[in-house]
Amino acid sequence: MHLHHHHGTGKILKWSSLATILFVFVEVIAGVRSGSLALISDAGHNFTDALSLVLAALGVYLQTKPPDSVKTYGYHRAGVLTAFVNALTLGGVSIFIFYEAWQRFLYPQHVEEWTMLYVAGAALVLNAVVMWGLHHDKDHDLNVRAAFMHMLGDAVSSVAIIGGALIIHFTGFDLIDPILSVLIGALIIWTAWDIIKESLNVLLEGLPRGMELSEVTGAMRQVEGVIDVHDVHIWSLGSSAHAMSCHVQIADMPPSESKAILQRLNDLLCGFQVHHSTIQFEHVKCAHAEAPCTIVAGHHHEHSH
Repeated sequence: MHLHHHHGTGKILKWSSLATILFVFVEVIAGVRSGSLALISDAGHNFTDALSLVLAALGVYLQTKPPDSVKTYGYHRAGVLTAFVNALTLGGVSIFIFYEAWQRFLYPQHVEEWTMLYVAGAALVLNAVVMWGLHHDKDHDLNVRAAFMHMLGDAVSSVAIIGGALIIHFTGFDLIDPILSVLIGALIIWTAWDIIKESLNVLLEGLPRGMELSEVTGAMRQVEGVIDVHDVHIWSLGSSAHAMSCHVQIADMPPSESKAILQRLNDLLCGFQVHHSTIQFEHVKCAHAEAPCTIVAGHHHEHSH
């Protein structure tokens, strides 16, 4: 059932991204021909959406692709890396838009408002269709939710362009066009910054978004049989796959008994979406025998009860 559901989402995402990319070309051509910078910048913004759709599709696909002997965690990082590079490119697109808008403020150009209106109307329809296709899955997958939010942002800018075209038609105030472009450029930078932040966090082995380290370690310390937890590292492999490694102190016991503790810890971690864990047990009894073990385990224990 779950796989089939993934498959359907992947298909919607694939077709949506294809349609969006095709539409980007339409918008660029229409923008150049009608002299509307707002349409060109909206094409840039649409491209950020296409990017988020492609990433979401890649994420859905990569989660099904098995690891191999070299890429031992599978291919989750590929999507993150692509996102990072693309988001940087989008920053460049925004700078171009700001420069062009500045030129327009200095030397206003006439804009064909009808072309602007029709193309933005078509964009709105496209966004609405994609959002309708994604609205079921946006609660399950971070990437799908991101793609959905992008589409929402793009629908808003399409509405703004339609409004702008009408204002230009009735007042002949052509500067509306570069003003809208600057706003859309800012929207692109904001979107790109979000992608950069999130992908950098994964690439720098940061804590997964929305996760608190203290919360995880606190929950682990509550597990029956655990005395203390330290040297905890949690990192993201991709959007929804997390890994962790840590040292767990337990009483001196044979492995057959500690297995139950390990099972409880793993169940707990699954609740935090951590499915790859490496847990190293340290047996506490040698308070006097060895120097490294002078952690007064018993003392700590009294506090936690």
